[in-house]
Amino acid sequence: MRYVHQNRHWPNFHWDEKALATALEGIHYSQGKLIGRMESLGFPQRNEAILNTLSLDVIKSSEIEGEILSADQVRSSIARRLGIDIAGLIPSDRNVDGVVEMMLDATQNYEQALTARRLFGWHAALFPTGRSGIQKIVVADWRNNTTDDPMQVVSGPMGRERIHYEAPDSKLLKTEMKAFISWFNGKLSMDSILKAAVVHLWFVTIHPFDDGNGRIGRAITDMLLTRADGTPQRFYSMSAQIRLKRNEYYEILERTQKGTLDITEWLEWFLDCLSKALLTTNDTLTQVVRKSHFWEKYVNVSFNERQRLMMSRLLDKFEGNLTSTKWAKITRCSHDTALRDIKDLVKKRILKRADGGSRNTNYVLEEVD
Repeated sequence: MRYVHQNRHWPNFHWDEKALATALEGIHYSQGKLIGRMESLGFPQRNEAILNTLSLDVIKSSEIEGEILSADQVRSSIARRLGIDIAGLIPSDRNVDGVVEMMLDATQNYEQALTARRLFGWHAALFPTGRSGIQKIVVADWRNNTTDDPMQVVSGPMGRERIHYEAPDSKLLKTEMKAFISWFNGKLSMDSILKAAVVHLWFVTIHPFDDGNGRIGRAITDMLLTRADGTPQRFYSMSAQIRLKRNEYYEILERTQKGTLDITEWLEWFLDCLSKALLTTNDTLTQVVRKSHFWEKYVNVSFNERQRLMMSRLLDKFEGNLTSTKWAKITRCSHDTALRDIKDLVKKRILKRADGGSRNTNYVLEEVD
């Protein structure tokens, strides 16, 4: 036996519950504290937090697979679908809309059963052209690579590839996925967070699709974490934390997939990752509250559309320094118009020149009380 799915007792996973008890208790405490803090926020603040979290989840889940999505397109796509009114909405590409649609279906419709048809719909949304890059793949169906089984996960240059994992033969997929979906939808007397961790490992080990298994696996995980929270309002991103630990993530998966059915080590890693994701959310909420205080402070100040867009950008951890050139590029206006916009905000004591010498003048926000 080389891989866990070849074990004759597969997929009867087991683990040391005592080893996980303290971590689980801490996560449930953090969940309750976080949901309580959410309920204390006003409706606009809550929407802002949800939009930030879902955008981060979509972007980072794709980044884990090496795909970089436009943050503005993702944010716009989510806002349109949830009916959240934000400044600077832009059109979004089909591949962005596909990932967004999958994530929203998983988290907003988390109580609905998981079915093969639903998974096929997610897969079709991820690959609207029927291709992964330039390669044609099987879309909206289980992979069918009977001529070149087993399907392998490899890295490295051609001729010196390293095989990390071999998935079950495609002829086994209908049976494997039937068992997986049945277990997923079953009423089990186990912690929902633990179930999310088991499901994640189980799905990516089966590797049922030609491509997109990681992103769909993380969407399924988010679906169960949403069930655990008991609300479709998302306030933390597991994918963002996994992205920070991407090498560890692949290493623990590979080790577990080549190990035994005792998956305690994987569950410990997953719980630690989730715990850190919950802690990181405090920073996100602080940012949301700061943004809300800003607009409350300047509620009687008149902003044009460009100024409102750029203030939102600055309050959302703007990358790099703000210059009139960047302002003009982002808002698609002339340099003179950008300079007038900025000078107007400096006059209103909303922006100020940044400290330090630079050939290009930089600007920062005045402190928000």
